[in-house]
Amino acid sequence: MTRRSIEDYDPKPGDQDAPLPPTMAVKLAAWRRDAAEKELAEAVHAAREQRLSWREVGEAIGTSGEAARQRYSATA
Repeated sequence: MTRRSIEDYDPKPGDQDAPLPPTMAVKLAAWRRDAAEKELAEAVHAAREQRLSWREVGEAIGTSGEAARQRYSATA
């Protein structure tokens, strides 16, 4: 088996539309979810620093203020 580097990759027409293998699709979705959760926690922290109430934070993310406080108070 010949090893090739990324510099040797020559994309073909349609490569960008090729489906991902199922395992890779799951890994990518999990990575995106993790990134989104981190971004949300940072946004909640910033909102709390700007003195938004937990009720306002909860409304913004579609939950109650109490649920938002329980989920994010350790990070906010």
